[in-house]
Amino acid sequence: MPGLSSALGDLLPAALGVAISPIPIIATVLMLMSARATQTAPAFAFGWVLGLTAVVVIVLLVAGPDGVDTAGSSTTTSWIKLVLGVLFLLLAANSWRKRPRAGAEPEQPKWMASLERTSPLVAIGLGAALAGVNPKNLALSVTGAVAIASNGLSGGEEVTCVIVFVVIGSAFVAGPVLAFLTLGDRMTAPLEALKNFMSDHNAAIMTVLLSVLGLSNLGKGLGGLLG
Repeated sequence: MPGLSSALGDLLPAALGVAISPIPIIATVLMLMSARATQTAPAFAFGWVLGLTAVVVIVLLVAGPDGVDTAGSSTTTSWIKLVLGVLFLLLAANSWRKRPRAGAEPEQPKWMASLERTSPLVAIGLGAALAGVNPKNLALSVTGAVAIASNGLSGGEEVTCVIVFVVIGSAFVAGPVLAFLTLGDRMTAPLEALKNFMSDHNAAIMTVLLSVLGLSNLGKGLGGLLG
């Protein structure tokens, strides 16, 4: 019978995938380097946590108190994983297709230019949207939620898994904010280095990550349907 340790192992790759999403990390750093850092960056992190939590909880509510049936007679979980696998591979292909050519500066979304003037309320909405509506993170969050729902957990164990998923998934958004609020200007150089690294390697990071998750889910889905 699957249990808590199995669920944590299943959700970990998806949680790590959410955590290292380059665009939200870059947005966090840009807010922390703005004049309103202590207002907008915490608001953005709060929205991010809210968005992740909402997606996972909604999936668990849809699954119901008995979770997703993983018995041999049911193919629901296998089909979900198969669909997610195909989606991840399509997202990986799109990420690679849009990568900057050699020697070209990585192009950031136009909305990032306005982050220095963003209000806390808008920052909350932006954080929630990037966490819960962005296709990549939505698919990753659904994957994590399915892992929780398909392991036959008690209510307390599900809450534990949701907390673990959100904490890991928020590590590189909420983490830098907490570090900046604690250490102040001493975090400027590390944050700048983090932003530059994520900006330069955005396409490669997401392509590899989404490909691995895509193949993993595809294999599990096909294995469940053909087994």
